[in-house]
Amino acid sequence: MESFDIELYKTKIEVIRQTVEQVKKDFTMFGMDVEFTGIVDMAYEELFQQLTWHVSHLLETDPHRLSALLYQVDLGENKIMESSSLHPEWSLPEVITELIIHRELKKVLIRNYYKNNPDKL
Repeated sequence: MESFDIELYKTKIEVIRQTVEQVKKDFTMFGMDVEFTGIVDMAYEELFQQLTWHVSHLLETDPHRLSALLYQVDLGENKIMESSSLHPEWSLPEVITELIIHRELKKVLIRNYYKNNPDKL
C-alpha cells in the first residue's frame, strides 16, 4: 500500500517489538486492548486481526473516537480514501488497519533513526 516494503521489517525482532508497543500505546489511549503473544513470525497477522476488529467496531459504534485515534496515529482521511480506491478488494477496516500498521512502523523507524543519528536533528 505504501512506497516502502513492510516485508523488510517483519523479521527484525526489535523493530517488531517496538511497533507492537507503539500500537498498544496508541490504542490503549482510546480504551482498546491489543495483545501480542511474542511470536515474531505472527506479529503482523496478530496485529492485523485485532486492529481490524477494533477499527470495524469503531466505524459502526463510535466514528468520533476512530477519528481521534487516527489523528493520534497521524493518519489522514485523504490517505485512507486513496488507499481504499487502490485496493477495492479490501474492506474499509482492512485498509485503515493496514495504514495504521504502516504508520506505526514508520514512527518506530523514524524514532530509531534519529536516536542513532542525533546529529541529523
